[in-house]
Amino acid sequence: MSPLRWTCKSTRALARALTGAGHPVSDFVVRRLLHQMDYSLQASVKVNEGGSQHPDRDAQFRYISGQAAAHLAAGDPVISVDAKKKENVGEFKNGGREWRPEGSPEPVNVHDFQDKELGKVTPYGIYDIGGNTGWVSVGTDHDTAAFAVATIARWWQAVGRPAYPRAARLLICADGGGSNGYRTRLWKTELARLAGETGLQITVCHLPPGTSKWNKIEHRLFSHISMNWRGRPLTSHEVIVETIAATTTRTGLAVAAELDTARYPKGIKISDQQMRDLEQRVLRRHEFHGEWNYTLSPPRDPPEPH
Repeated sequence: MSPLRWTCKSTRALARALTGAGHPVSDFVVRRLLHQMDYSLQASVKVNEGGSQHPDRDAQFRYISGQAAAHLAAGDPVISVDAKKKENVGEFKNGGREWRPEGSPEPVNVHDFQDKELGKVTPYGIYDIGGNTGWVSVGTDHDTAAFAVATIARWWQAVGRPAYPRAARLLICADGGGSNGYRTRLWKTELARLAGETGLQITVCHLPPGTSKWNKIEHRLFSHISMNWRGRPLTSHEVIVETIAATTTRTGLAVAAELDTARYPKGIKISDQQMRDLEQRVLRRHEFHGEWNYTLSPPRDPPEPH
């Protein structure tokens, strides 16, 4: 009848409390009773995105599916993009375990203070849904929209154009925030520039709010990269790039990676006038949730450089 509905006590503490209450019992018996009641030791699982569910969430997923099917049927590439979490470069502990000789774990730093010389890196990835291939740029500067689009541009020059020589369109599936967020003006501006440089008609479909973990790149590429370097310190830029490039799966995933040491300054502002000009010349918003779905066509007149 106690108002206490939960406890963080260990089995030994529970056994002492029960013994003190007149029920002598060992911690072994407490563990056995908990198992009989279908309890087990478990860690928390990240499944709640937070916030309320958008009423058009399922409809947006169906819209993305329709767009992807149409592009793939026409022989046009469909890619899923996102930035992986930043990683410390140096002798730092990395989650997971790997096979090593008995009693010789990999020695790493006690503290995770950032190495001032090596710093951090941001892997920005592209997953080609039709080709089951990945491309990752390991950036040493800020994770900005310019960095994201520069990665897409390098992927197109190195992999996309040879794989899809007749393609006139490109579909990009991205989540709703970060450097490729649907509210980010620089993202649209840089994509417009890319459309002008490549001649591609670029369509972007954003995942609805609160569903970023449903992005295909998370499960088709990033999860395999994390498993490939588990338990291994990322001691240098070369180690990171080579480890990513060595990622494979039984389904035939192939990954290319490169280091991007270019500077991508933060704080670049796109004015209201620039956005109006963009929408008049190259940006067309779709009828269904135009904030999430839009197409950028190659402009007749090339845009002015920054």
